[in-house]
Order: sequence, then C-alpha cells, then structure tokens
Amino acid sequence: MRAHAIATTAALLLALTACSSGDDSVEDDKPSPSGTATPQTTPSAAPSPTPTQPREIGQTLTFTDDVDGVTMAVTVLGYEQDTFKPQTSADEEFGTTGYTWAAVEIKACVVSGGNSGVTRYPWALAYADGARIEPSGTTYGDFPKPEYPHEAALKNGECVRGKTVFAVPAKQRPERVLYTPESLEVPAEWAVPKA
Repeated sequence: MRAHAIATTAALLLALTACSSGDDSVEDDKPSPSGTATPQTTPSAAPSPTPTQPREIGQTLTFTDDVDGVTMAVTVLGYEQDTFKPQTSADEEFGTTGYTWAAVEIKACVVSGGNSGVTRYPWALAYADGARIEPSGTTYGDFPKPEYPHEAALKNGECVRGKTVFAVPAKQRPERVLYTPESLEVPAEWAVPKA
C-alpha cells in the first residue's frame, strides 16, 4: 500500500512539473481543431533569419565572410531582357523554344579584410512560379559589354563590374535577382523592375 502511495505521489509531481512552463506567462491551453493540445515550441539555439523585402536595383549589400573575414560590397546595377540580339539566339544555343537572352549588370568590391575572388555563378534569376535560372556558361563576342568575369581575383579595395547573361523564357520576367554565395546564410535579393 505504501509503495502504491509513493508511486501515485511521484506520478502527480511529475505531471505538475511537466505542466509548469518555468515562467509567469499564461499559456493558451485551448485544443486545436483536431482535438489535440496545441504543441509548445522549443526555442532553438540560434534564431532563424527574418525574411526581408528585396533590395531595389542599385542598393548595395555589404557583408563580412565569417570564414576569411573579408568584407564585400555587391549590387545589381540593372536588368535587361530581349534588348540585345547576338548572332546566336538562346533557342539556337540550348535547343529550346521561346527563350531569349537577358543580362544582369553586377558590381562587386572587396571593402576590407584582404583579397578575395568573385564569380558569376552565385547569381541567379528567381521567378514567381519558383523557377530559378543560373547564368549561361556560354559567352559570345557580341554579348553586352563589359562582361562580368566567370572568375576573378580582387585585391583589397578593388572592384569588378560587368554584365552576366542568362537564357530566359521570352514571355516571362523574373521577380528577383538572387546572390547565393556560401558565405550568406540567406540569399540576397534585388527586385526586378516591371517591364
């Protein structure tokens, strides 16, 4: 009988302890529509980044790489679609139908912290339906100039500027230009102006 009383008391204490939130706030114990209790969220070690509105064309992103300590400044200077006609169309190059060329003008600078490299491949175009298009690996002499380099090394204080070309659906316009290097936890975004 005594063992039963001790077990019952221990079970009640555990239940009371489990119900305590450890703070003075009032919790909402209303059941969810399915009839189960609303789950409690467990705080994470690091807060998740808050989504922000895309930058406007010309606004600069400045960030420091956590690995090498280099501070970079990057910006999108412009977007153009179907305004240049190279000798080879996007459809001819990629065997598609209904594609055209577009170009994003980019500028990147090493602000401080040492030397760094840049490449066109962290850049992408994002569409309303979730599609993402990466830069073309193809280049022609009649693409818009100056061209943004495939890869370039920059010394502290140096900048590089140029246009990166994409093969895009001719009847659609991307919503955003994305910058997705590994050093950014969340891609940087620039809003593409309406045509």
